[in-house]
Amino acid sequence: MTGIYIHVPFCLRKCPYCDFYSRSYSHELAESYVSAAKRSISAYSGMGITADTVYFGGGTPSLLTPGQLSEILDSVSDTVTLCSPEITLEANPSSISSEKLCGWRSAGVNRLSIGFQSADDAQLGFLGRLHDTDRACRAVLDASAAGFDNISCDLMIGLKGQDSGSLDRTIDRMLSLPVSHLSAYMLKIEQGTAFDTDEVRSSVPDDDTVSDMYLQLCGRMSAAGYEHYEISNWAKNGRRSRHNMKYWTLEPYIGIGPAAHSDLGGKRFYCPADITQFIDSKVQKTVQEDDHPDRTREYVMLGLRLSDGITREKLSQLGGKDFADSVFSKAAPLVKNGLMTISGDRAALTEQGFLLSNAVILHLLG
Repeated sequence: MTGIYIHVPFCLRKCPYCDFYSRSYSHELAESYVSAAKRSISAYSGMGITADTVYFGGGTPSLLTPGQLSEILDSVSDTVTLCSPEITLEANPSSISSEKLCGWRSAGVNRLSIGFQSADDAQLGFLGRLHDTDRACRAVLDASAAGFDNISCDLMIGLKGQDSGSLDRTIDRMLSLPVSHLSAYMLKIEQGTAFDTDEVRSSVPDDDTVSDMYLQLCGRMSAAGYEHYEISNWAKNGRRSRHNMKYWTLEPYIGIGPAAHSDLGGKRFYCPADITQFIDSKVQKTVQEDDHPDRTREYVMLGLRLSDGITREKLSQLGGKDFADSVFSKAAPLVKNGLMTISGDRAALTEQGFLLSNAVILHLLG
C-alpha cells in the first residue's frame, strides 16, 4: 500500500543544525498552505490509491491547528482509500498543549514523534531548542494522558558537552516515560547551516567518541526491550514506524508540500522547495528525479539499513543470480570481522556494521 507524506514547512525559529526546508510561521501563510495542500492531494483522486500511512513532517507540523490538520486529513480520506492508517505528527514540545493533543486525536492522528533530543538543558540550548527537559517530559506525559499509546521520541548524539554519563542520564529519563519508539541521530554539521563553523566543529565530540556513544545507546535500548530495527530506530512492542518502513522497503509513497519527495508508478520525483510557488500553483509542480530508478542498488542500500537485511532471493529477482552471488561472496569476509551476519539466504549488518554502513555498501556493490 501507498504512504502519504505531507511536508509542513513552518518553524517558529530555525534550529542551527537543520538543513530541512522551512519558513517562518504565520497563521495567514499556514492557511494558504493548507488550501494548496488540499488541492495537491485532490489531484490524485480517481487513481485507485489505497494508503495505510499518513506522515506529517517538517518543519514543525505541530504549529498547525487541529482544524487545519483535520482539513488536510479530510482531503486525504476523500482522495484515497485509507486502510487502518498509521497517522503520524511530528511535534515540538514547545508547541504541544492539552487542547491541541485532544484536537489532534479527534482529527485522526494516532502516532506522535516528539523532538525530545536530550535531557540536558545545556545541550538543548546548544541545539537552539525552544524547550527544556521538563517541558519535553511533560509533553510525553500529556500525550499519553490524552490517549496516545504510540509515541516516538527523537534523540541526538554527538552534542557539545555530551559524554557517556550525560547520555546515560538522557536515556534514563526517556525510558521512564511511556515511549514506544526512539529515533536517534548523530549530529551532522550540514553545509550552509548556522553550525557550519570551525568553532562548532571543534566543540563537539570526535567520531570515535560518538561511535562509542552510539553503541552505548544500542546496548541500553536492547536491555530495555526495544528492537533495533533500523540504523537509527528502535521500537518496543512491534511499534516500528510503518510509514518510514516504506522508504526502506521500496514501497510507493506520495509527497505533498514544498521539498516533499515521491516514489510512485516506478518514478521518483519531488516538489521544489518553494512555499510561494506551492501556494500559487493550482497543483504542486513536480520535478522528475529518476524515471528509471535502479531498484537493485536501492534494495541493497536501503535494505541494509534494516536489521532484517537483504535476501539472496530478492537480489536474484532484481539483479540476477550472478549479482546475488557476488554480493553474498563479498559479505562473507565481513562476517568474520563482526560487521555482518549471514543466516540462510539473509544478510544483515551488525550494530558495528551500522557504524560503517556506507563503506560496507560500497564494498558490496563495487
